Amino acid sequence: MILTVTMNPSIDISYPLDELKIDTVNRVVDVTKTAGGKGLNVTRVLSEFGDSVAATGLVGGKLGEFLVEHIDDKVTKRFFSIQGETRNCIAILHGDNQTEILEKGPEVLEQEGQDFLAHFKNLLDTVEVVAISGSLPAGLPVDYYANLVELANRAGKPVVLDCSGAALQAVLESPHKPTVIKPNNEELSQLLGREVSEELDELKEVLQEPLFAGIEWIIVSLGANGAFAKHGDTFYKVDIPRIQVVNPVGSGDSTVAGISSGLLHKESDAELLIKANVLGMLNAQEKMTGHVNMANYQALYDQLLVKEV
Repeated sequence: MILTVTMNPSIDISYPLDELKIDTVNRVVDVTKTAGGKGLNVTRVLSEFGDSVAATGLVGGKLGEFLVEHIDDKVTKRFFSIQGETRNCIAILHGDNQTEILEKGPEVLEQEGQDFLAHFKNLLDTVEVVAISGSLPAGLPVDYYANLVELANRAGKPVVLDCSGAALQAVLESPHKPTVIKPNNEELSQLLGREVSEELDELKEVLQEPLFAGIEWIIVSLGANGAFAKHGDTFYKVDIPRIQVVNPVGSGDSTVAGISSGLLHKESDAELLIKANVLGMLNAQEKMTGHVNMANYQALYDQLLVKEV
């Protein structure tokens, strides 16, 4: 079983409009409300793929109850309740534009943060792989993910970590390393304080920087150009076919689902990389965020190429 961790989930509300009219009433007919957050996108894709998955994280108030109720019953739900109220995140889809209104979310009490660590530690006995995704809510220290990684490492569970900014920096500077990180070029540039291109030779040099020492897998998304990966001392380039992109939001989360699944099933390097990229591409072909149509899986899988570079 794979455990997904979403520390700052949300109710994702979508308002599709032909036109967004300012300073007047906009009436919406087709409203969708889903359990949101990067980790819950990972959860949904793993469930659709057919892997056994448990979901945890922090939820609070009536919105927290709504969120848990709207997660598929095939998912094992192991959320931790806090006093604060789970947030809403609103996306207004108007024409070819998307305007987002994102609530900050609850402020987590120090004791709640400590209690979740104990909750998380207990869950580790029931799972084989851990996927941690998204931002930290207010109130938790910037090195909180490093604490989760430490607990998972002690339990011998591989960790896929998908976060950015100060939270990722704190983990990289910690002695407790995740098994996999999945930065993009922009995040690499931010971490290193200089521009990083998609040139393979430069990426090789960058991924051997001391900052990334001790991390088994580093998988860098290159968008339409596929992916570049380092596993131990071996480097890979993943070539992907051109596809019709409908909605790229959530494709990174779908890739995390594929990485986690590859670790769960102890797949070869090539199998893991192909699965991860196929799931990311399948998400991009769908309107719904964090959703894949498995009917298209094998045909796309057969078109990907992984080569050692």
